[in-house]
Amino acid sequence: MQTSSCLKKPLSETIVINETKSANCVKDERRLSPIIGHLKSDFRLSRNLLKGQVGDEIKCFNGCLCLEFEKWLVIATIFLFWQKLGLFFVKYLRFFAVLDKKQFC
Repeated sequence: MQTSSCLKKPLSETIVINETKSANCVKDERRLSPIIGHLKSDFRLSRNLLKGQVGDEIKCFNGCLCLEFEKWLVIATIFLFWQKLGLFFVKYLRFFAVLDKKQFC
């Protein structure tokens, strides 16, 4: 007797599974293609003066870091603007560890 794990799936079930996997891949590709396009145009990924595959990876990594840094700058700007207007009160600024504790008292 064969166990259930040894039985093959019917052909129609495998086609449905493969179609759903390919549909998910297409959705992911559609979601990522604008981001990749912006990286290519904004950070000049089309022309690379660094040598080889490692140079391509370094340039792509730097572009992604710049993109994330821009997002954090926008968040920090909004936070500081709210704080200046008095909409966001912070009694103790813990992330400024360099400052003395006397300044907070």
